[in-house]
Amino acid sequence: MLIEKLEKLKALLAEADRALVAYSGGVDSALVAKVAYDVLGDRALAVTAESPSLLPEDLEEARMQAAFIGIAHEVVQTHEIENPNYAANPVNRCYFCKSELHDTLKPLAIERGYPYVVDGVNADDLRDYRPGIQAAKERGARSPLAEIGITKAEVRELSKWLELPWWNKPAQPCLSSRFPYGEAITIAKLQRVGRAERYLRQLGLTTLRVRSAGDVARIELPPEQIQEFVQTTDLPALVAAFQSYGFVYVTLDLEGFRSGKLNQVLHLVES
Repeated sequence: MLIEKLEKLKALLAEADRALVAYSGGVDSALVAKVAYDVLGDRALAVTAESPSLLPEDLEEARMQAAFIGIAHEVVQTHEIENPNYAANPVNRCYFCKSELHDTLKPLAIERGYPYVVDGVNADDLRDYRPGIQAAKERGARSPLAEIGITKAEVRELSKWLELPWWNKPAQPCLSSRFPYGEAITIAKLQRVGRAERYLRQLGLTTLRVRSAGDVARIELPPEQIQEFVQTTDLPALVAAFQSYGFVYVTLDLEGFRSGKLNQVLHLVES
């Protein structure tokens, strides 16, 4: 069944004849880039958007992954932070982010002779609140994984089967996702969160978030790691580091990490 989906993905990309992949370096878009390159060779291009909401090390990792795959890779600059609709951080912030992305990629695709942009949206993404998907569709982008019905778990399974070393790479959404809706986003705040998450990664942690609300940093870790983290981490040193980045208070979320946790306020409003 899974191999059948892989063959459908290959057929979809082969039919396009040329593919410009909106490539973040995440496991989803990396799978699309890998299959596109396997099918199309030099008629496939991966393009990554660089902006203040992307950690420099994540961009470097995207470059290394593209080199491993063999696909041609380019980096473009996006400026969503300059859009007041984005910076105000409304509940549909991602709509304005993806609008900027695809308003940048679509002209590039037209100029280079690609029929459309393909992205890494998977079937599970369609079941979550993802206003960015609408922005991409409005600009003619296609989502091969979602069209074929490939889920996140299947993305990882296929990536492992294709021997991509990052098949189990934790999801790493843009840094703007760390802020509660309604709190304005600035470059300084993005950099503050980025430095805090980099500090935790240097401790050997991989799945994590530093949620930012005003002067408060709230650390999210997998529930099973919380006790060991508290027992083995030099907490005063961590607090001092976070405060040097600009936070005043540093807290630990006892519920633990959960992807998309800030969206729970939307469900509360709906109920």
